Amino acid sequence: MDIQPTVTVRVDCISLVAADMASTLDFYRRLGCTVPDGAEASPHVDLDLGGGVRLMLDAWSNLVALGLVGEDERPPSPERPREGISLAAGCSSPAGVDAVYADLAADGFGATEPWDAPWGQRYAVLNDPDGTQVDLYATLG
Repeated sequence: MDIQPTVTVRVDCISLVAADMASTLDFYRRLGCTVPDGAEASPHVDLDLGGGVRLMLDAWSNLVALGLVGEDERPPSPERPREGISLAAGCSSPAGVDAVYADLAADGFGATEPWDAPWGQRYAVLNDPDGTQVDLYATLG
């Protein structure tokens, strides 16, 4: 009889590549993430999203140096966004969605202006510096 050990698996990380670590960290800092001091110079950064979930960012240049991507490949960008993935950030109020969107859209990160969605949320869409979609939302009423 073959006894298999019990394995517990928990999805607890989201991993993204950053073409420009400093710009990407600044974007997520503005969304409320705590960024460690000096992280801009690091090839890998973990941001604690709470609840045991982390956002892991890896510098594109480091992935090239490690041979994980080819030197002729190009990193994601707003012109070449990631497809099929989006993040979502909850705001404390519908006015908060408007304020956060306005702040980041002023620097070119706006994708879809805030609107009242039929599912009962104030909603807006941003794109981070690497083209990852980030939805903002808050419950209406």
